[in-house]
Amino acid sequence: VAGVNILINPFPFIGFSAARMLSPEGLCRAFSAHGQGYVRSEGGVVMVLARDGASILRNGAPHARILASGVNSDGKTVGVSLPSYEAQGRLIRTVHDGAGIDPNQLAFVEAHGTGTRVGDPIEARAIGEQIGQRRKDRLPIGSVKTNIGHLEAAAGIAGLIKAILALRHGEIPPHLHLTNPNPYIPWDTIPVQIPRERMAWPADQRRRIAGVSSFGFSGTNAHLIVEESPQPPAAAALVEPRGQ
Repeated sequence: VAGVNILINPFPFIGFSAARMLSPEGLCRAFSAHGQGYVRSEGGVVMVLARDGASILRNGAPHARILASGVNSDGKTVGVSLPSYEAQGRLIRTVHDGAGIDPNQLAFVEAHGTGTRVGDPIEARAIGEQIGQRRKDRLPIGSVKTNIGHLEAAAGIAGLIKAILALRHGEIPPHLHLTNPNPYIPWDTIPVQIPRERMAWPADQRRRIAGVSSFGFSGTNAHLIVEESPQPPAAAALVEPRGQ
């Protein structure tokens, strides 16, 4: 499975700029009061997926396990850039309940977090109410877009890579470019937090588990629950290309 985004055409820049969706300062400030839009970036991600016990895994352990996943649609909303709080929350609750995952088992959620003043509060509320309020302590959330920008069609799989690396290293990475929290997010009533510094994985968690959320312009919402590999993955063998 792969996701690729290449910036080779000026027209999306023109359209998104006219719609005031792009950051004028060139920074993705997800969940920040100073978020004024996102930064377009390019890149590609390829992952090999296999069922447990498949022959492809016999030569080495996987990097992580996907415990559950789900998608749904916002349906009709007031605008293409405005997601549905109800649909996002419903999807998150369905995926977690279907997998039988206790919200206290999650160490953090890699959010979509683009850096828009309207979209970020909707997502933070959905995560906080469906997961955070069922926990004993605040749930850390973050967005890889503050590191590498918005890969658009490849944004979700880039977020999954961040979650897998966090699982593998046992650390929750810091969330960048957050000065003052977005005032439209009810931080006092939804139990989520933004990790501004590197955090160690909770010592009381015997299994490292994280959530990953991503959304699309079409109104599609996606959510994954991913778990650390039961054993460290072997280094991938390099294959030399053959000449014709």
